[in-house]
Amino acid sequence: MIEAKNIVKRYGDLEVLRGVDVSIGRGEVVTIVGPSGAGKTTLLQIIGTLDRPDAGTVRYVDTDVLRLRGKDLSRFRNRNIGFVFQFHQLLPEFTTLENVAIPALIGGEKREAAFERSRELLRYLHLEERLDHKPSQLSGGERQRVAVARALINRPQVVLADEPSGSLDTANKQALHKLFFQLRDEMQQTFVIVTHDESLAAEADRVLRMQDGLIV
Repeated sequence: MIEAKNIVKRYGDLEVLRGVDVSIGRGEVVTIVGPSGAGKTTLLQIIGTLDRPDAGTVRYVDTDVLRLRGKDLSRFRNRNIGFVFQFHQLLPEFTTLENVAIPALIGGEKREAAFERSRELLRYLHLEERLDHKPSQLSGGERQRVAVARALINRPQVVLADEPSGSLDTANKQALHKLFFQLRDEMQQTFVIVTHDESLAAEADRVLRMQDGLIV
């Protein structure tokens, strides 16, 4: 489903990625592990079209995403890629329901349909009692589940997660990990997850280990 080939990324004289090849199949949970500075987040950002490589190709099925620019790239990203970050990145002035619906509204979905889809996801994630709460009124685990719902709102081809459980306590971390596999099993959702958590990595369908800008 996703093919990244010979990805090279440099920052000045520093070569962060040195010709990385990655293939992700539909419905896979793939983790990327390795020491800090190995290039994990840079690779995730390139796969997610948030950054561009200095060399290489990235394809989603039949789309060469590196050929997309401006509004076309933003539209593709909005429709095909969901993101979950370590620190949820919810907008503090909006409610849970509104935070989840925002990507659908940006993508041109009608307000009524966007909010109904948001409610469905929040019910699925057992957050139906938190629809009108703002992020400051939620626990850390609840905020990350809201972030997962937001990532899923547009039915993306893939969800990319960067240390998604890094700020959670043990119980919430385990619950979030279980949720990823539940979504894979029930929704055939694809996940690519950068993590330092070896327990999560061990549960994944595949583990990609990075060191010094290469998959080893």
